[in-house]
Amino acid sequence: MNRLGDALRAWRDRLDPAEAGLTQGARRRVPGLRRAELAILAGISVEYVVRLEQGRVATPSAQVCSALARALRLSDDEQAHLLRLAGHTAGPGRLPRIIPASLYRIMDQLAAQPVAVYDGIWQLLYWNPLFAATFGEGAVGDAEDGNVLVWQFLAELPRIRQSPSEREAFEESLIADLRATTSRYPGDPDVEALIAKLSRSPRFRELWDRGAVGGHESALKRVEHPEVGDIALLSSILTTEGGLRLVVFTPQPGTDARGKLDLLGAVGLQTMSTARE
Repeated sequence: MNRLGDALRAWRDRLDPAEAGLTQGARRRVPGLRRAELAILAGISVEYVVRLEQGRVATPSAQVCSALARALRLSDDEQAHLLRLAGHTAGPGRLPRIIPASLYRIMDQLAAQPVAVYDGIWQLLYWNPLFAATFGEGAVGDAEDGNVLVWQFLAELPRIRQSPSEREAFEESLIADLRATTSRYPGDPDVEALIAKLSRSPRFRELWDRGAVGGHESALKRVEHPEVGDIALLSSILTTEGGLRLVVFTPQPGTDARGKLDLLGAVGLQTMSTARE
């Protein structure tokens, strides 16, 4: 039985393309979204949608599930059902990953800013088009590495630049935040797996052994964009009641970042859409 595939097909069939913001075009033989349209809306490939519906993906990431839930206009209860079908157990003691409809409505009003949503261990769940245009496909394209802590300690996003002092403060804040999360969700296997993975980094082990506990609230970001040049941003983190992190990037005062974001909003999103499979 392929319960995940059956649910995805049912949700796809019931959604009016106009409700999803798509033009009707030629008369359709069947109602609902085509697989290719769902792929575009969710930011994944058509082939991946086919594999999901045919049950050939063991455990799609929470990031993919969030993108599908948004594209399919799922309710909060339906999104929770999707996560369970995909192997992401929801319940007491587990990291919350359901993005409520109210949060999507807030993000819709912030379209002029790069915006992203992360879970309690800084796994990327959702981002808006301007976030992708600003930070690039490397920031959103690989679900396995879509984690801020993994990027910071085991890899590096090519567009982000930090001074030594900025990097140190950012890393200390992230690790203190992660330790606080471990006490909130002591039995969550995803938390334990992330710590084991990060322990390959000597810098992570050094900071982890300090035992600091705190919260990550803001950081300076300098983005080296290949088309519009350097963009100086300030990230502000808002934690929801359910433990999700809404990150809003705003221009640093006294810089030309606002104009560059507006330029990306006008032409960069079209480039990103054309480049995406």
